[in-house]
Amino acid sequence: MNKDLKTHLSSLLNESITKISALHGGDISNAYRIETPNNGYFLKLNKALNAARMFQTEVYGLQLIRKTNTIKTPGVIACDTFQDSAFLLMEFIENKSPSPTDFKNLGHQLAQLHTCTSEYFGLDRDNFIGSLQQSNKPNTTWLEFYATERLLPQLELAKQKQLLSTDICPRVQEIKEALKPIFKDIKPALLHGDLWSGNYLISKDGVPYLIDPAIYYGHHETDIAMTKLFGGFNDSFYDAYNAHFTRDKNTFHRIEIYQLYYLLVHLNLFGRSYYGSVASILKKYF
Repeated sequence: MNKDLKTHLSSLLNESITKISALHGGDISNAYRIETPNNGYFLKLNKALNAARMFQTEVYGLQLIRKTNTIKTPGVIACDTFQDSAFLLMEFIENKSPSPTDFKNLGHQLAQLHTCTSEYFGLDRDNFIGSLQQSNKPNTTWLEFYATERLLPQLELAKQKQLLSTDICPRVQEIKEALKPIFKDIKPALLHGDLWSGNYLISKDGVPYLIDPAIYYGHHETDIAMTKLFGGFNDSFYDAYNAHFTRDKNTFHRIEIYQLYYLLVHLNLFGRSYYGSVASILKKYF
């Protein structure tokens, strides 16, 4: 980090900065811990052309989740640009490894978030999933929204990148026909949108926080599908969550279908190592 940015941040905070430490784990942006005599802050930096808009939509998501009073998000200090970088400055959450009780609380609070509803699926603005644009054009049916705003754009992008061939990609009408029998009586729920193990924190005093959202109103099982994609959360999380929602005979199939979206995103972001998982689900359902 250059000295000019450090001076700019110190001015924003109205505090002297005593230490800056690089943090690891993010695939999209550079992350730092900023320390002052009295506080700790979390900083994300990104030089991509769309970084400012990416951070702005992240802030919108964090604030919308926070306004539900169901689960906490870190406080936002500033979201702006400086020289050739966009930056997002937030409070730093001292976190710990979650206990089964912490996972239980996370499950209950996520379920409460999912009771927040809307008249439509989607959102009043588009946002991002990772660094990829995510279209949230509102729709009154989940079938139409998931086919046209989730699966189709990622399939088209994968074809453009020559990661998928045309013959393996279903057309939008084929998607709708295949999913119609298992997409019944679904109501909009406010989703985190990208809920893997790196996108929640348990504070030192046991309070769950959500970070890096890709929010929209969708089927509540979509968040659960993402939690299960790379190893899953603790059983106490699912026990607590499932106390609030009824599963049916098609839940397992919907979970796979929702994981397809995230696998397509990973395919488009990180390449052909995800091809086998994507192809398996496409062949199974379409």
